[in-house]
Amino acid sequence: MNAHHEADEGARIIPLAAARERDGGGDERRDAGSDARRGGDAASGDRDAASGGLRSLERSLGRSLERRIAAGLEFLSRRLTGDYEVDEFGFDPELNGTVLLPPARALYEHWFRVELAGVENVPRDGGALVVANHSGTLPLDGLMLTVALHDHAGRDLRLLGADLIYQVPLLGHLARKAGHTLACQADAVRLLGKGEIVGVFPEGYKGVGKPFADRYKLRRFGRGGFVGTALRAGVPIVPCAIVGAEEIYPKIADLRPLARLLGLPYFPVTPTFPLLGPAGLVPLPSKWMIAFGEPMYLDDYDAEDADDPMTVFEITDHVRENVQQMLHETRLRRGPAFF
Repeated sequence: MNAHHEADEGARIIPLAAARERDGGGDERRDAGSDARRGGDAASGDRDAASGGLRSLERSLGRSLERRIAAGLEFLSRRLTGDYEVDEFGFDPELNGTVLLPPARALYEHWFRVELAGVENVPRDGGALVVANHSGTLPLDGLMLTVALHDHAGRDLRLLGADLIYQVPLLGHLARKAGHTLACQADAVRLLGKGEIVGVFPEGYKGVGKPFADRYKLRRFGRGGFVGTALRAGVPIVPCAIVGAEEIYPKIADLRPLARLLGLPYFPVTPTFPLLGPAGLVPLPSKWMIAFGEPMYLDDYDAEDADDPMTVFEITDHVRENVQQMLHETRLRRGPAFF
């Protein structure tokens, strides 16, 4: 009987252990199911968050598009009604900021990847004369300098342009709308007297049309007319070096007979033009740097010194030396032309 009792006890023990194992398995299955549900809830939450973020982005883009459309319609309305301001030189700030600067800014930021140095040397207010080197076969350096000062110094550059620009009807009109004017000393003095920042390229066509073999070697700075302008207006001269423009259209030859026939100062031959036709007019994506030197104050001189050729020559030569030295330093800082 004891043996039978022990057998019964063993029989009872085995089913209880199995039950515990079954119960434990059930708990594990319940835990796994709970984890699966929690995982499903988390995935659902992620989907909801992603959906909510997408809807928020769509609303933001929609509002941005609506604002742009509204601003565009307001701009057109002002154009049609004439409710906009233009100064005595033809400068149209609204048209310049809305229509003319954006394509130039795209070149500045994404094609030439312009970097600035010494922008703190540009006066934040009051008149100043920016004197820069000129190069590039086509004068895109003026556009890039305009964007640099507008976007990073908060100043509208009033460039002094050559006669040829204003003899081309559409180009001359757009240049005036952008705030530029003919290279006339009287106009320059008036602009500086109004507290504007004026830009000048003393090398003129000899600089912009120089052959690639002479890149970054300054030509003569004219007769120093810009110095007389600064002296008469009583404003500082800000030397400026532009590196990168020399490589956009490397000029390897000049078809002078054709240039004379067309009334141009030169007719360039580059590795891509005229060989590739209009496609050759696309500038090469060189890496640009624009550096502004410390302002050169002319407080030791009087306005009457503008009529003294020796004084004007001395100051002109000093400015030219500064720009040439800045060109050398900035070119070394930039490194390779296309990287």
